[in-house]
Amino acid sequence: MAGALSGKLALVTGASRGIGAATAIGLGAAGAHVVLTARTPRGLETVEETIFDAGGSATIAPLDLTENDSIARLAAAIGERWQALDVMVLNAAMLGSLAAVPAIDPKEFARVLTLNVSAQAAMIAAFDPMLRRSDAARMIGVTSSVARKPRAYWGAYGASKAAFETLLGAYGDETAEISKIRTAILDPGATRTEMRAKAYPGEDPASVKAPETVAARIVELAVQGFQPGHFERVGL
Repeated sequence: MAGALSGKLALVTGASRGIGAATAIGLGAAGAHVVLTARTPRGLETVEETIFDAGGSATIAPLDLTENDSIARLAAAIGERWQALDVMVLNAAMLGSLAAVPAIDPKEFARVLTLNVSAQAAMIAAFDPMLRRSDAARMIGVTSSVARKPRAYWGAYGASKAAFETLLGAYGDETAEISKIRTAILDPGATRTEMRAKAYPGEDPASVKAPETVAARIVELAVQGFQPGHFERVGL
């Protein structure tokens, strides 16, 4: 994959750790200039250094996607420097508390929906002009199996991911015939991340795949392309 994305611009959300960090590193290794966003500057700096050490290039943009105007400011800053956006990986998400539906905390649920749904819609809207200027834009959204198969105590997170999939799918359908934008939804399956550890505290981390496995598939999709409305689950 080395050099396959040379001259391309990629943007990865939630890029300070886990799947987002591994994906950013993979895209950088493939030659893309990667814009890294997350709330934690230290984590972003570590990922940026890893990309630089491997001969790649990256720009960090620490921000909270749920803050007022943060996404608009990010899009304006990126738009001033680059003409088009070629790869967007929407990975940032919040798990929230696992609880029975009647016990869902309304305030926390609102925060989950804000990041997992509203902020994603804002990202799509803010970067739509730059994506349309790409000659082969790829937007890849990271989802969860609970979006399509409801599971006890996962109602809040699952509902947010189901809404996210609907938004991304609708955008892909809207743009497929009038632009070069293609959207894909990727379910990483059981993966060794902090979110997974929070949801399954007694699980042996070594029993599930590393984030790099998922990242490798995301990079493949970014390089090789895919049909409109693509969906896949990454196996073990």
